[in-house]
Amino acid sequence: MPLSDFPYLDNLYGPARTPASVRYDSLHFPKTNALLQPSLAARVFGHGNETLLQEVSTGEVTYGDLIAKNVHRVLNDKSENAVSVRSQLLHIGLAALSAFVQSNVTGPPLQFSPSQVVIPEELRGTTSALQSLRDRIVRSLTVDGEAIYKLTPNVELFCAAKVILNEAQIVAPTAPENAPELQVPLVARTARMRVNFLHQKMLSECASSLQTLIYDDLEELSKAIFDESQNHSSEDKARFLLERATIHTHHGFDVKARADLERAAQETGFQYALTGRLGRRTKFQNRDITQLLVLAKSASDGSEGASEEKVEEKPTEAASKPQNLDLNDDTLLEAISFKKDEPSGEKFVTVQEESSLPPALAALDPSNQPKLNPLDSIILLSLASSIKNTSPEHGLTREETLPYATRVLEGGSSNWQIYSQALLLRSRIEGYRSRTVERGLLQLQALVDQVIADTASSDSAAANGESTENVSTFLPRPQSSESASAEERLEYLWLLDFGTRWDLEAELASRWVELGGLRTALEIYERLQMWAEVALCYAATEREDKARLIVRRQLYLPTNAEIDENDTFEGPEISPLPANAPRLFCILGEIDKDPAMFERGWEVSNHRYARAQRYLARHYLSLKPPQYEKAEEAYQKSLAINRTNHGAWFALGCVQLELEKWKDAVDSFTRTVQLEDSDAEAWSNLAAALMNLPPPTAPAAEKSGKKAELREDEEDQFDVANETPDPYKHHKEALGALKQAARLKHSDHRIWDNVLTVSASIPPPDTPFRDIVFAQKRLIEIRGPKQGEKCVDVPILTAIVKTLTSDYNFDTPQSTSGKSNVASAPTIRPGTLPAQIIKLLDENVIPLITHSSALWLLVSRVEKWRGRPSRALAAHEKAWRATVASCTQAAFQMGDKKKWNDVVLATERLVREGYATLGPMDREREEGQEGEQEEELVAKDWRFKSRSAIRGILGKGKEFWEDTEEWKRLKELSAEFSGGNV
Repeated sequence: MPLSDFPYLDNLYGPARTPASVRYDSLHFPKTNALLQPSLAARVFGHGNETLLQEVSTGEVTYGDLIAKNVHRVLNDKSENAVSVRSQLLHIGLAALSAFVQSNVTGPPLQFSPSQVVIPEELRGTTSALQSLRDRIVRSLTVDGEAIYKLTPNVELFCAAKVILNEAQIVAPTAPENAPELQVPLVARTARMRVNFLHQKMLSECASSLQTLIYDDLEELSKAIFDESQNHSSEDKARFLLERATIHTHHGFDVKARADLERAAQETGFQYALTGRLGRRTKFQNRDITQLLVLAKSASDGSEGASEEKVEEKPTEAASKPQNLDLNDDTLLEAISFKKDEPSGEKFVTVQEESSLPPALAALDPSNQPKLNPLDSIILLSLASSIKNTSPEHGLTREETLPYATRVLEGGSSNWQIYSQALLLRSRIEGYRSRTVERGLLQLQALVDQVIADTASSDSAAANGESTENVSTFLPRPQSSESASAEERLEYLWLLDFGTRWDLEAELASRWVELGGLRTALEIYERLQMWAEVALCYAATEREDKARLIVRRQLYLPTNAEIDENDTFEGPEISPLPANAPRLFCILGEIDKDPAMFERGWEVSNHRYARAQRYLARHYLSLKPPQYEKAEEAYQKSLAINRTNHGAWFALGCVQLELEKWKDAVDSFTRTVQLEDSDAEAWSNLAAALMNLPPPTAPAAEKSGKKAELREDEEDQFDVANETPDPYKHHKEALGALKQAARLKHSDHRIWDNVLTVSASIPPPDTPFRDIVFAQKRLIEIRGPKQGEKCVDVPILTAIVKTLTSDYNFDTPQSTSGKSNVASAPTIRPGTLPAQIIKLLDENVIPLITHSSALWLLVSRVEKWRGRPSRALAAHEKAWRATVASCTQAAFQMGDKKKWNDVVLATERLVREGYATLGPMDREREEGQEGEQEEELVAKDWRFKSRSAIRGILGKGKEFWEDTEEWKRLKELSAEFSGGNV
């Protein structure tokens, strides 16, 4: 087909291009077959190049190398127009990518045979030759030891797109100053980013090298799209943000993804809120209760034809949608029945932090919400996909993600692919609920059948033993008039977290495993020839022998020349090994507990399969005793390949803690929290490593060098800042890490205990007393119901009380006459540190005290400071009784000297600090009392009480302790208070 049939090609490169041609995402390719047919495409694919074809057929070069050489030859051909050639190559690559996605993700079936269009006849003469070539293509697409699916349909399309769109001269040519027409449109860099991201999604684990390429392109695209001088529309910006959020989610950067989604909502003017309305969820509810829902309203009317560049849909035409299965449950309703005419004075229960909903959302009828713009529907689905249930007690759970999918399905976008994604998301959520698990499984089965039917082409069906006309489906296949076009399905695909057909089938098999349907799952895995998953299924059911045989069959030749049913495949390794051999070797190593298999997996991947080293590290840690040094080395080799593996960084940090490599552990856990800042355990371990670092010191050489450059008036400042570094710097950093951990795991008493300990280790004037008070309060709330007063850290609380009663200078003065007027109570402003300490004691500590004399003494000290001597004396008495009660048996019946000393000291303290000091004071005015009151002593009979206490102890201790030094002290103390009025 001549190039003139595609007029938009002429504007991609060149000074005459229109603004639309350089948009971020402005091209769609309904005629992929035609774009792959021109003579230039044939030259690139190798048609007629006998020399290169011979090299490919003999295995000297890969088919991707053939395409790369042809691309360079075409670009270097001086007889061709450089602008036109680059434009055509870009579109050929985009057409191949779109065709591959259509045949593996979206459908409908391709109307041409990709192998006949792309692969030269010399390389596909027979079925076996074609399959052999595809096997080599699959092997060539292995990255960092990670392989793509071995039976990927039409893999030659992806290979062609990958090679062409990654060609540097197409995506990023150097534009000479005299040739501005060679400036690259954004769609070229976007295309490269997308083909690399698709490659990433096709791998069994993220490859670090691909991730680097993807994020490099994202960075450049971000600069261009948000450059104010480029005047990109809000829709372009929103599309880019949604696509970047999808990439962030795939790589595990959920916080970055949600930030982009919020920004995209601002660009589109989208308003939404996860909130609650009264309604009924079951058929037998007799009253309305709060039900979760998402209220959402687009800035536009949400029609699929809202864009000015598109033709508006006719109101009478119903948009095509995939089949939405009914719930058909005898208890749950198909949809929530919301209460009508809800009283205006009743407030909503909102999950968000906003105190009230925006007026536009508050006015919506939850049962009849307006249709959403497609981009806004994607925002809701992406939000649900980016939510990870890392903290079930604090954060959105599966139950709270369902309303996002429900909002899209009930009155959301009618775009075929968006609707399919909403059904998929709902089926995943419902798979964990007993009442909806059946519908969730059947809906997933229906989606799988739909994708299989819609993506079945002549090539892919033949490869899997199917017929395009006879592909069986769970539901009746829709007529062509009831389905959606390829253009509609591809329009928003890159903004969605889509999966390939084999990924969906594998997910269906995994769901069957969870429900106990092992046989059905095995049938799916075996049909897909996913032998690693088959082996893992058998291993999980304690059938290791069967699992071992399946894996060895893929890696080794039969033991004997004649194949036997009972063969254990102990022969030599197969040559060449399958593309996923590194993973198979590691699975075999797990089954046999053989580290040699992990080493072999590492070797066959050319030292690129990071998981092999992680397997090896875990093996070393499982030994008794653990070999931490070897485990550390293995984790480091793994991370040299994949620098973004959160779990490996965490495990490495734990190993380094065991080895007491504190600085290395700090580096490892710092990387861990950078990758996933919601990992509370990593924050806690980072604090542990920081606490063990030596105090910072200023290097002498550096100090002298800097001082030489300073003026005289600056030297003193330098001395303070550099010559005397903060010795508690690491303690403060550790406290910051622990506070972050505590925010993430608010109910973990171990973390709060560490917060308390580290806070108290920082001396004045930097002591974070507020953190100490709050941490102790949380410990009491968490552990108090079970542990009682034992959860109170007495030494730390003592230090707090000392700070309160001494550093604030509110001690009560004594009179010389034996009586003392109580000093006026200190003024304590709400919210201040004294107020927080007192509140901790009154509301949290005192209700817990049962047997702790130390805690009662602290209470007494605080009450005295507050100008409440009668309460202080009462606390003193309780402290004495607690000591006597705890020591009675040991001191008076068993003759324990230490316990006897404790009783004597407690009695002396009660008499001197309690009765003698507090008894003669004026009693404080009780709260609520007004007017003049007659003066009254705290204890006018304090002398009598003193003697009574002493006599009681002397009487109990006479048998064991008469004539001891402690006995004499008590007798002398009793004599002190024998005179005077009683």
